[in-house]
Amino acid sequence: MVVTNLLNGLVRIMNLQSLLVMTVGVVVGILAGAMPGISPSMGVALMVPFTFKMDPSNALISAVTINTPGTPSAAVTSFDGYPMCKQGRAGWGLGMSLVASVVGGIFSVIILIAFAGPLAKVALKFWPQEYFSLAVLGLSATASLGGKDWLKVLVSTLIGLLLCTVGMDPILGVKRFNFNYVPLYDGFTFIPALIGLLAISEVLSEISEFNFVTQNVTAALKTSWPGIRDYWKVKWTMLRASVIGTIVGIFPGAGATIAAFISYDIERRISRTPERFGTGIPEGVCAGEAADSASVGGALVPMLTLGIPGSATTAVLIGALMIHDLQPGPELFTKHPDVVFNLYSSMFVANIIMLFVGTWGSRIWVNVTRVRKEILFPFIFSFALIGSYAVRSSMVDVAICIGFGILGWILRKFKFPLPPMVLGMVLGTMAEVNLRRAVMIGGTWAVFQRPISLVLLILSAMSFALPIYGEIKRRKKKAA
Repeated sequence: MVVTNLLNGLVRIMNLQSLLVMTVGVVVGILAGAMPGISPSMGVALMVPFTFKMDPSNALISAVTINTPGTPSAAVTSFDGYPMCKQGRAGWGLGMSLVASVVGGIFSVIILIAFAGPLAKVALKFWPQEYFSLAVLGLSATASLGGKDWLKVLVSTLIGLLLCTVGMDPILGVKRFNFNYVPLYDGFTFIPALIGLLAISEVLSEISEFNFVTQNVTAALKTSWPGIRDYWKVKWTMLRASVIGTIVGIFPGAGATIAAFISYDIERRISRTPERFGTGIPEGVCAGEAADSASVGGALVPMLTLGIPGSATTAVLIGALMIHDLQPGPELFTKHPDVVFNLYSSMFVANIIMLFVGTWGSRIWVNVTRVRKEILFPFIFSFALIGSYAVRSSMVDVAICIGFGILGWILRKFKFPLPPMVLGMVLGTMAEVNLRRAVMIGGTWAVFQRPISLVLLILSAMSFALPIYGEIKRRKKKAA
C-alpha cells in the first residue's frame, strides 16, 4: 500500500511545474546555506509568501526543498573540509560533503516513510530529564575534539557554556551578566557569534601568519575529485551518520548541530586512526554532513505525524501548511494522503536534483581557492559582516561578530580548540533549561531516576573518561 501510494505520488510530481518548483527550492536552499547569517529556516520563511497561490502539494514541496543544511551544524564539516581545502583538495571536500549529504537525505526519507508513527511516539516519551542527558551526551563529544590536550578542551567548553548565561534567565526571566546593556538582554546572537568565531578568527590568523609577498598562484592547477571507489570506501561512515542524524533529528529541539557533533565524535572513536581527524580526511567530512542532512528528514517525523515542530525550519513549515488549510498531525494522513506522499516522493527527487546542481555548482565554487588571498580575505570579511547584520538588521550583531572573531583569534594563538566552545554555546541553554525543569518536576536527583536518562548519563561519563584514560595510559607507556 505504501509503495503504491509512493509511486502514485512520484507520477503526480513528474511534471514541468513541480520539477521547476523543486529545482528552484534546491537552488534557493543551497544559496541560503552558503550565505553567512542566512539559515534554512530564514530561507523557508522568506519563500513561504510566494507559495500562497500554489497548489498545496507544490507549496509544501517548495518549502521542504529549501531546507538544505548550511548552518552551525555545517561547522562540523569544516573540521576536515577546510584542511582538505588548504591541502589543495577542495574538490575532494566538496565532492564528499555533497554525496554524504544526498545519502543522508535519502536515508532519512526512507525512515520517515517507514517509521514515522512509531518513532514520533518514542520521541514524545522524552521528558526534560532525557533532554538534559542528551545535551550532556552531546557535550561529551568535546572529549575527542581537541586532540591530546584535554585541559584546553575543557576550558574551551566552559567558555562556551559561560557565554550562554549572558542575557535573560530562561526560567525566572531575570537579567544575567548583560551589564544593563539592552541589546544583550537576549544574550549573544548565535549566528553572528559563530561567524566571528569560525570565519573572522580564521581570517585574522591567516593575515597575522601569511606572507603575501611569497604567495604562490595556483590557478593553473587542476582540482581532483573523488571517484566511485573513494565514495565506496566511506560507505559505512555515511550509513552510520545517516542513522544518527535521523534519530537525533526526530527529537524536538535536538537538531542538526547535535546530530553532526555526535556523529563526528562516534566516527572518531571507532576509527583506527583517530589522530587524523581534523587534518582533512573523508570520514570526518562525511560523518558531519550525512548526519546534518539526515536530521532534516528526522525533524519532519514529529511535524507530520503529531504537529510538533522538530526544528526551527519545521516550525515555519507548519505555518506554510496552515496557509493552505492543512493541519499537520494524524488527520493529514487520512484527509490528505496525496499531499503526504507527494511530499515523500518530492524529497527523493529533490535529493537527486541537489546532487546534480551541487556537482555543477561545486566545480565553479572550487575556483575560489585559486583567488589570491589579499583579494579573498577582504571578501570573506565583508560577507561575514553583511551576514551578521542580515540576521536581525542590527549593528550590535556586527559588533558581536567582530568581538567573537578577536576572541577566536586569541584562542587560536594559544592553541585552544574552537569546536568545543561552539558545542558549549549550542548545548548550554538546552542543558540548563531542561536540568532546571527536571529538578522542578522530580527533585534534586530527577535526572538519575528515569532509565533512559540514566543510561545516557552513563554513556556520557564513559565518553568523557575513556579518552582521558587512554591519554594517561599512552603517557605512562611512553615514559616507561
